[in-house]
Amino acid sequence: MQRYPSSLERISVLHAVNIQKQPVKKQLVQKQVKENSPTLLTQAGKEHYQKQQFTAAVTKWQHARKILISRGDTLNEAMVLGNLAQAYQQLGKLAEAKNATAKSIELLSSHQKDNQNLFAATLNIQGSLLLSEGNIEDAIAVWKRAVTIYEKTGDENGLTRCLLNQTQAYNRLGMHQRALNTLKEVNKTLQNQPDSPLKIVSLLHLGDTLRLTGNIGDSKKTLEQSLAIAEKLNSEANISKILLALGNTYSFEEKNHKALKFYQQAIDKSKSAAIKLQAQLNTLRLLVDTQNSSKAIYLASKIKPQLQNLTPSRTSVYALVNYVKSIEELNISEVSNKQENVKILAKAVQQAENIGDERAQSYALGYLGHLYEQTQQFNSARSLTEKALILAKISNASDITYRWEWQLGRLLTKQHNFVEAIAAYDNAVTTLGSIRNDLVASNLDMQFSFRESVEPIYREFVSLLLTPELEETSQENLKKARQVIESLQLAELDNFFNEPCLKVSPTQVDQIDKQAAVIYPIILENRLETVVSLPNQPLRHYTTAISENEVEKMVQTMRRAIRRKFLKKQHFAICQKIYNLIIKPLEADLAASKIQTLAFVLDGSLKNVPMAALYDGKQYLLEKYNIALSPGMQLLDPQPLENQKMEVLVGALSEGRQGFVPLPGVKTEIDKINSEISTEVLFNQKFTSQALQKQISKTPFPIVHLATHGEFSSKAEDTFVLTWDNRLDVKELGDILHTREQLSSKPIELLVLSACKTASGDKRAPLGLAGVAVRSGARSTIASLWSVDDESTSQMMVDFYEHLRQPRVTKAEALRHAQLKILGKSKFKHPYYWSAFVLVGNWL
Repeated sequence: MQRYPSSLERISVLHAVNIQKQPVKKQLVQKQVKENSPTLLTQAGKEHYQKQQFTAAVTKWQHARKILISRGDTLNEAMVLGNLAQAYQQLGKLAEAKNATAKSIELLSSHQKDNQNLFAATLNIQGSLLLSEGNIEDAIAVWKRAVTIYEKTGDENGLTRCLLNQTQAYNRLGMHQRALNTLKEVNKTLQNQPDSPLKIVSLLHLGDTLRLTGNIGDSKKTLEQSLAIAEKLNSEANISKILLALGNTYSFEEKNHKALKFYQQAIDKSKSAAIKLQAQLNTLRLLVDTQNSSKAIYLASKIKPQLQNLTPSRTSVYALVNYVKSIEELNISEVSNKQENVKILAKAVQQAENIGDERAQSYALGYLGHLYEQTQQFNSARSLTEKALILAKISNASDITYRWEWQLGRLLTKQHNFVEAIAAYDNAVTTLGSIRNDLVASNLDMQFSFRESVEPIYREFVSLLLTPELEETSQENLKKARQVIESLQLAELDNFFNEPCLKVSPTQVDQIDKQAAVIYPIILENRLETVVSLPNQPLRHYTTAISENEVEKMVQTMRRAIRRKFLKKQHFAICQKIYNLIIKPLEADLAASKIQTLAFVLDGSLKNVPMAALYDGKQYLLEKYNIALSPGMQLLDPQPLENQKMEVLVGALSEGRQGFVPLPGVKTEIDKINSEISTEVLFNQKFTSQALQKQISKTPFPIVHLATHGEFSSKAEDTFVLTWDNRLDVKELGDILHTREQLSSKPIELLVLSACKTASGDKRAPLGLAGVAVRSGARSTIASLWSVDDESTSQMMVDFYEHLRQPRVTKAEALRHAQLKILGKSKFKHPYYWSAFVLVGNWL
């Protein structure tokens, strides 16, 4: 809420003096003052706003404005219009908010010289409005004007607030480093000033931003620093907010015990009923997520009485809905009663309607529709969902809109209205695409979860497009299904990085390689759908009736069978089983089209499967085709390997570091590579993060080869490569490699990671491999799915470069020849030795 200068207070004093001269009864005087004092009306509006009663705030401020207009007081009218703009924005009434801001700026133009800070404050509001409309660059431009004014007037508090607003815009643009840099600069400035409430809030904002961008360690340190200052200044309101934020950070990190500890501290120390309730609801959600039923039941019983006396506000509506959501997920009759939950949600709807908050009303109505969906009252559920959807669109609430579009799609599917269901799902996916930048940061009020609230939409949509109940699957549906599954791959990577960092452009496989097939095996709840793109031909698709759980078990069995201890019969059996599932239905089409390369866009747990090791009963798939993986054709840079001097920058560790075992074979590997092609080697002590960045900046090496320990994880912060002095996580590695883009137009053609592996016990760890491939900026990446034998790896890498040097040999061909050579050696025949290595990205 923007705080304006206190000139309105001057008006109230003058007005009170005039009233004192009138011979009327004291009570009537007080009533007239209350009803006709712009100051009191403005203050009343502010109180409503702080309680999130935005419609009531608008009513008070509109009344105040009418009085000010009648008096010709343009300066104070401009102030009230600024407040109105913010309330309208909260209600999703952007047109009214824009008009109020424009009028405020117009009125202030004649007072600008004497009231520059007020003018800057209004520009600050205008920037927020532009940001909410998606006009991000315009918002930044307006904020820069405000910053210039604040710098001239020396208003450091106004400057800080404005810079904090700018960071929101940078985050929306995916410019997270710039956002963090701005926040760090703000806090650096405040660091040299006495401790103050603004410093507390600024650090809190930085801590939250660090969490949302995945910098968990720094987030905790920053929030703890904010907490120390708040405790020193005895800022009780901020202490409870920081404790709540720390709970959220530890919850994000899945350190549930510590998260619960901080939530409990927020409950114990806060004097704000709203903060207490929020901390309790977050605790309840965490207890439900961790299936701690007994504690969840006890806490739910303590929360329930508090819900009866909530002052109507957006916060109260969200609290009612989130309480019902948690106990519904708990699904225990002691606390989860459908009829009672319907009453609570009906109360939430009524509260939202009473305060005129269409966004909150949409949230409550939509979830009420969800309850009716669960009880199979589909007509009622659909009616409520459609009302919720209309309100969400009116409120410009895209983060809610996609949920109700998805819900409507589910309901229409259950009613066998497939045409309208497809349209609803299509709308949901389109809406998700438009707010990718907003969804990467988990919204605890909305209880956002990618696995629960985003991923199922894509899978259900594909299932609907390819449903057996449709008489014939059209080419249009097949193209849409391929597009949707590619969009899921992008959404997964955005969620992995906790930021929207991927630039995409559609790529036609026909234009890349006329002897390549792109295969999309898609895991659905009760079947595997495989969509195949063959050059210059219509899309094909094949359906196999198999449950998602069965696919999962097969993948786990194959991963175990790839271990060296397993006998040939055992690994042949499972490798053939998965071959029959994915490849056998396509065999005839692949042969007829004279396909030489198979490019897989793998889904779900299949990303853990080395495709090269699939077995047809006589041969491995590697013996028949070149093989490549892609996170999606939209991420493929369709350029062949340039005919340039083959120079390699090698970073290598043979000694044990930071608890990792030595890699004695690395020395042999890099010596042999050096004998084949020109290399610049950073070995052991010389292989530091700084040295790597310096060499990347100095020379445009087409190939970067890192022979060192590394791990791919489902979390960006746990995906890293090891240098002598550091663990470079995927973002840091990407930043170093992207230094090249600023200095040279030539991208890295190939990044080789010859000793990395996927984290054990992490089913989604291949996300880390895809993340490195994308974040590095390299056209292609070669890496291993597990820790591979030193000797076989060394030999294979040398053979790979030997073949890559040959004219017109693609990266996929070079890797295949190297793997086949290892397979041909009796001691390395087992797939463990050669199938771990995968080529991700451009295979040309």
